[in-house]
Amino acid sequence: MNRPTLIRPDDGFHAPLAPASLAPASIAVVTDAWHPQTNGVVRTLSTTCEVLRGWGHAVTVISPEGYPSIPAPTYPEIRLALTAPGAVGRQLARIAPEAVHIATEGPLGFAARRYCVRRKVPFTTAYHTQFPDYLARRTGLPASVFWPYIRWFHRPAQRIMVATETIRAQLREQGLTRLTHWSRGVDLACFSPSAPPPPEYAGATGPILLYVGRVAVEKNIEAFLACPYPGTKVVVGDGPARAGLEAKFPDALFLGKKSGAELAGCYAGADVFVFPSRTDTFGLVMIEALACGTPVAAFPVAGPVDILTDRVGAMSEDLARAIDAARYCDRAACAAYGASFSWEAATRQFLAGLVALEEDEAVSLAAALAY
Repeated sequence: MNRPTLIRPDDGFHAPLAPASLAPASIAVVTDAWHPQTNGVVRTLSTTCEVLRGWGHAVTVISPEGYPSIPAPTYPEIRLALTAPGAVGRQLARIAPEAVHIATEGPLGFAARRYCVRRKVPFTTAYHTQFPDYLARRTGLPASVFWPYIRWFHRPAQRIMVATETIRAQLREQGLTRLTHWSRGVDLACFSPSAPPPPEYAGATGPILLYVGRVAVEKNIEAFLACPYPGTKVVVGDGPARAGLEAKFPDALFLGKKSGAELAGCYAGADVFVFPSRTDTFGLVMIEALACGTPVAAFPVAGPVDILTDRVGAMSEDLARAIDAARYCDRAACAAYGASFSWEAATRQFLAGLVALEEDEAVSLAAALAY
């Protein structure tokens, strides 16, 4: 079998960029987060797959689309796949990929991990979501209760892809050290300062303060809406907390889901983009807002501390103070900084982090067809 060589990163955090001209490879991506979900994980994975395919790589996504599923508790739009024993392994065997990437820690990710560990097939993972903090917000239990599962899940991976230095340090504290860098990008053909604002902004009292993302408790949106800063607060997105927040904050504008040019216009027409989350690992919406020339206000937590500079945003435990400071940022500097985040560069980092299967490992993978 003539298998292409995928670049193996060194032990440093910043992996070398794999060239787009790398010989075409077959890559399997296993993810519990996929369309029709709308969130940063899905946008990251779908865009990465599009770029890889454009470079000639054969990418197969194993997602809930291919399996019976049930709605996640409190998140009906998120589907939890129901898999028969060995189903994911057999699908991987049929694909016979050069590399296996497990993107999420849900049922499909669990099944793929189980298969790869049993077969001694090397794989990579990614830490997209602060699940311990996320589950702590939803259950009332301390985050420490959930870290053992995260450590167990990721420990066998040859590489764990992380987007920021802060998350890298956090995972190292948990004993996870096989880390490689995978940043994020912006679709600059869509997100720019020239995007026309939505009609709802026309009669709004300024300044316009914008949130974009899932409307859910772990996003800490209430901290934004309750902030005593004057102006009009706008929420773009949907989720289980929307009805309650609309009832509690009737003066805020809830515009629902937006995408493409409409979403870009929401960013570009706002005076400040407010990112109140304390549980994100990156915050893709921040760089989308910046690419549209809109400065960002946030708490000084993972994600914002890794992305924002004094020229393009402000951070404070007092959100009103961060908003006020962000209004003085240079919008041209914001747009230039946002434009520096390229999906092509991010995808090269993803390629660099993959671990290629050797000949004997490929045989082991294919042997699952007998089961």
